[in-house]
Amino acid sequence: MSNTIAKKTKQIIPRHIAIVMDGNGRWAKEKHRPRLFGHKQGVETVREIIKMCNGIGVECLTLFAFSSENWKRPEEEVSGLMKLFMMALEREAKSLAKNGVILEFIGDRSAFSKKLQQKITQVEKLTASGKGVRLVIAANYGGRWDILQASHKMQQQAIKDNSATIDENAFNRLLSTQHLPDPDLFIRTGGERRISNFLLWQLAYTELYFTDVLWPDFNRNELQLAIEDFSSRQRRFGRTGEQVQTAKGE
Repeated sequence: MSNTIAKKTKQIIPRHIAIVMDGNGRWAKEKHRPRLFGHKQGVETVREIIKMCNGIGVECLTLFAFSSENWKRPEEEVSGLMKLFMMALEREAKSLAKNGVILEFIGDRSAFSKKLQQKITQVEKLTASGKGVRLVIAANYGGRWDILQASHKMQQQAIKDNSATIDENAFNRLLSTQHLPDPDLFIRTGGERRISNFLLWQLAYTELYFTDVLWPDFNRNELQLAIEDFSSRQRRFGRTGEQVQTAKGE
């Protein structure tokens, strides 16, 4: 599979892919099953996508697992998701470490149970020395929250240092993604065409890809299509197309 992708995309593999994994509940509903059944199947899809990204040289894969707005969902679903998080961490930790995957979480952990917080920290430590793809799970995360907490830190620093210097680089260092490159490719499954408060600052120049495929049905072939689409685009970052072509020829 990885050779096929490399051939078709001329080895233009995104350094950082960010995904909103939408459609688990609707997938389950289509099958007349409870929503949690769809979330469980979604975990299986996560496993396959991690393997593929790790195999083709993606440096970072960020998955929007639970937004700060998802607490508004039915209590039964939220409770089931918390249990599913714990189960997935316990079941996958050793496999992730064995395959060199570095796992980390971004978001406000304080709302999670102490047991879940401890398990997150434990798995992060277990996988910290990996050399493969960096798997970032955004949980109880929101783009506005990220910007606000960075702004608060910047304000505190300005008061402490008696300085009002503010620039993009300084601000980037205060975001929860401070150590990561900005996403090259954003994927949203499930048919919606919005970013839903995900990585608002970081997606400024990211290529956006939307698909109607529900997350449990998003497989390696679907990821390949997204990467092919990404590879066909010209990323200009404010420059003209001619400037980009000239830079490539140098």
